[in-house]
Amino acid sequence: MHRKILVAAMATTLATGAFAQADTSSHNPAVKDATAHTTTMAAKGRNSFTESQARGRIEKAGYANVSGLAKNKNGVWQGTATKDGGKVNVALDYKGNVTVH
Repeated sequence: MHRKILVAAMATTLATGAFAQADTSSHNPAVKDATAHTTTMAAKGRNSFTESQARGRIEKAGYANVSGLAKNKNGVWQGTATKDGGKVNVALDYKGNVTVH
């Protein structure tokens, strides 16, 4: 009897842990939205994009040669890129918005 209860408790614990770990992407809706948006000003906030995701989002917005990405104190990824033959400073905020500054 005790063994059945122990097995059931272990199965429940393992199943609960698996469900809790199923969504590892982020609770940030912008990470789940693959659309790149552009704005005039980057929003401050805790940024859950990885460097690779930030680079990909900036490239989807039409920029090439994205380099030097670093997250600033406001949670905004900043770097350089090229577009239409010119070098520009780009940024990606926590909402997934790409800005040029």
